[in-house]
Amino acid sequence: MGGAAKSTTDHEFIRRWAEERGGRPARVKGTGGPGDPGMLRIDFPGYAEESLEEISWDEWFDKFEEKNLAFLYQETIDGQPSRFFKLVDRGSVSGEERKAA
Repeated sequence: MGGAAKSTTDHEFIRRWAEERGGRPARVKGTGGPGDPGMLRIDFPGYAEESLEEISWDEWFDKFEEKNLAFLYQETIDGQPSRFFKLVDRGSVSGEERKAA
């Protein structure tokens, strides 16, 4: 796979993709409420945003499913592992793309 963006909803794939790049599940501080992690992100080393707070993968995926999201990602860019990802509505990607993993 090259620089083209692909999408998936596979939890294990998403977790592996993030962890291979040093990413941890996170949320934006000040969003959500009791039992709701709010806006989801993946926190990568070197991008220590003070606005992010680490959460568990279980919390992250619960919200991911609740919001009916898909994970848009890139494997590599210029031959190096890419950290590009975006969370999008599942309705915005075709069924064929969603299964790619």
